[in-house]
Amino acid sequence: QVQLVQSGGGLVQVGDSLRLSCAAPRGTYNIRAMGWFRQAPGEEREFVAAITWIGGDTSYADSVKGRWTISRDGAESTVYLQMNSLKTEDTAVYYCAGRIGVSVGLPLTTSGYNYWGQGTQVTVSS
Repeated sequence: QVQLVQSGGGLVQVGDSLRLSCAAPRGTYNIRAMGWFRQAPGEEREFVAAITWIGGDTSYADSVKGRWTISRDGAESTVYLQMNSLKTEDTAVYYCAGRIGVSVGLPLTTSGYNYWGQGTQVTVSS
């Protein structure tokens, strides 16, 4: 069982920036992709961004495209989400997700991931 450990998040104001991190145990074998999802109260978990581990291909939700950047550090088995120009509608619990083992390409849905972080709250106030 692989534990993904998230850090970052918190309370910020509109226009601020935050960086979320998500680390698998160093040396985790066969990471294929990692992604970020978010869930606001009363809503379903939605895709935010994803990155393939080897090629670094990325995909973003339209709502964050141009504002946020997903990146990874292979040596540290860590994925990051740099969130700039935050808006109140970005308020949610953010979850990182990992696809470890058999590759399914660049998953954009929750079903494409087999490991999850614990979640971290991001609150953007006006």
